Amino acid sequence: MFTKAIVKTPCKNMLNGITTAGLGKPDYNLALKQHKDYIHALKKCGLKVIVLDSDENFPDSTFVEDACLITPRCAIITNPGAESRKGETIRISKTIKELDLPVENIQSPGTLDAGDIMMVKNHYFAGLSDRTNYEGASQLNRILEKYGYTSSTIALKNVLHLKTGVSYLENNNLLAFGEFLDHPSFSSFNILAVDPDEFYAANSVWINGNVLVPMGFFKTIKMIKAAGYQTIEVDVSEFRKLDGGLSCLSLRF
Repeated sequence: MFTKAIVKTPCKNMLNGITTAGLGKPDYNLALKQHKDYIHALKKCGLKVIVLDSDENFPDSTFVEDACLITPRCAIITNPGAESRKGETIRISKTIKELDLPVENIQSPGTLDAGDIMMVKNHYFAGLSDRTNYEGASQLNRILEKYGYTSSTIALKNVLHLKTGVSYLENNNLLAFGEFLDHPSFSSFNILAVDPDEFYAANSVWINGNVLVPMGFFKTIKMIKAAGYQTIEVDVSEFRKLDGGLSCLSLRF
């Protein structure tokens, strides 16, 4: 069960964020509204939400998940793979130090975006991507072992982050599409296969029995409901324009 979440208000400079989506520039005012709706959804799931101020120096910093991984036993400040995002860890570090958790750090030349990390009970899957390299994943493994966890790596082919294409919904259910549908690392899971034309919805978020799903992906929502979950639709269209999804917008712990 999660009790808290950390989010970061979008900055006006988000219009200059990194993107490969080809969906145009985000509408800043609409993004602010959607972010507030996202916070409301988190609260609806029973979470206390810590809202950090926007930072115009970092266009992508609303995607707060990438800068830190919070486990039940420690917090790990990452070293984001995109050069323009490395400074985001300074602000999140100050917030994390206020939590009652040991704090670890990923050091260069290791790079790691926490969007590449998926927790399944006491095991962590780490995607090797353009943002997370082998050295970063190796450092992560050593840190996790120290706290009694295990990890393994998955080389990504066609997605930005691991959780772009796969989401653990608890109860051994894995929401997945594309390269992850028949991946040997996930052979023991019950795969909920996302239709190719709804691939964006593969990044959905389980929170205390509810599943946050991006708005408008009806086949995926129907499938998740059929698996026994309550769903909450959240419109994140403006964040999709910056390659961001539902999980990227918060640290849940």
